[in-house]
Amino acid sequence: MANKRERVKYNSQLSRTCSSCDSLISASVHPLKTWNCTGPRIFLVKDLFRCSMETTTGEYVDNYEYYDDNETDCDFSEWEPSYSLIPVLYMLIFILGLSGNGVVIFTVWRSKSKRRAADVYIGNLALADLTFVITLPLWAVYTALGYHWPFGVALCKISSYVVLVNMYASVFCLTCLSFDRYLAIVHSLSSSRLRSRGTMLASLGAIWFLSGLLAVPTLLFRTTVNDLNSNRTTCAMDFSLVTRNQRHEYLWIAGLSLSSSALGFLLPFLAMTIFYCFIGCTVTRHFNNLRKEDQKKKRLLKIITTLVVVFAICWTPFHVLKSMDALSYLNLAPNSCGFLRFLLLAHPYATCLAYVNSCLNPFLYAFFDLRFRSQCLCLLNLKKAMHGQMSSMSSTLSAQTQKSEVQSLATKV
Repeated sequence: MANKRERVKYNSQLSRTCSSCDSLISASVHPLKTWNCTGPRIFLVKDLFRCSMETTTGEYVDNYEYYDDNETDCDFSEWEPSYSLIPVLYMLIFILGLSGNGVVIFTVWRSKSKRRAADVYIGNLALADLTFVITLPLWAVYTALGYHWPFGVALCKISSYVVLVNMYASVFCLTCLSFDRYLAIVHSLSSSRLRSRGTMLASLGAIWFLSGLLAVPTLLFRTTVNDLNSNRTTCAMDFSLVTRNQRHEYLWIAGLSLSSSALGFLLPFLAMTIFYCFIGCTVTRHFNNLRKEDQKKKRLLKIITTLVVVFAICWTPFHVLKSMDALSYLNLAPNSCGFLRFLLLAHPYATCLAYVNSCLNPFLYAFFDLRFRSQCLCLLNLKKAMHGQMSSMSSTLSAQTQKSEVQSLATKV
């Protein structure tokens, strides 16, 4: 049976135009099938539909049709991304993530004397999330303008690269944090060497180096693409540097998508699941032997379980959709119109759900970790005290100024 993608009639110039659109991390998109990766992983679905009628020279193509196995069309003309809702969600995540992660970083930095290894990982996780959310206003503007990128090639490359680096870094930090908890609870007597300061610093260096390395394809292939007909510029992936063969392009798309999902989600999640299974078994055994400490151990189990569950809830839908799309490039997933429509409709909101994880982590730690919550309260009390001191100084200066003015008037009289 012939691949549907090979049965679409399109102009060769049209193929060149649309192939610059992309899906997350991975890839360029072809004019045959795509979804809307809103935000940093954007290509322009609406322009894809325009691509079905326009070429790069402005000529119209009347014979562009998408046939399925029963020779019926896939009509996506009525579908439009949410140009208003998605930017609002991005800005909400930006505000919460900026404030929450900023407080976490300042709290970890301030408590140098009482800093644990877990606190250092939490601080780096917050740093990764913070640098990610800083880019969200750019993508909010991009979406609000109907997927027009007004910020130039350099910001297109850099902001996309930063997003991907910090996606990997946040996942790896969370995995290292889970491993640290595993060592502290399951091997508390024999893990002192593995939990040393030198090992911790080496692991942090490895996290950021590996994250930067895995994000290099985005830095190399991401660029801006101009659509002369609509006067829009998209920030997209372009594989023309490595191949002009459509089948090879599909392999690049599928390979980068699947590898990013495996390294940025599946393997870290499996590792965290294994760590927390051992932790759960250890804590459960203690529940039976040490009834007086049950409450404390239940709190600890609640913290680690919540972190894993929230991570899975936020990231699973996104990576599942992206992997299904990648598999369809290899003819290992359905290519029906209903399946493609499902991907188009679901992906923008799965992306937003994944982004939410970057602003939730600080609130989870503050809610479940008593020590961290106490440090945050101390920080707030410090701010109040500083504000009180500033107000007192201002009042004193004002009183002194008034007294000086009165004395000056008395002297003149």
